Amino acid sequence: MADARKAFALRLDPALYAALERVAASDLRSTNAQIEVLLREALARRGVKLAASEPPRRGRPAKGG
Repeated sequence: MADARKAFALRLDPALYAALERVAASDLRSTNAQIEVLLREALARRGVKLAASEPPRRGRPAKGG
């Protein structure tokens, strides 16, 4: 099954993107994952509740299916 995440273009100031890259690297995350973490934290601070998402599936697919 394909990734169910929504893909879209995001234009950022180069200095902001560079800062995001540094923070992501220090947290051992991709820049994309870091942006998602920061957005979730910002929404939580505002009291916005998100529906529980299904955790990513890890490992190899089962044989025969």
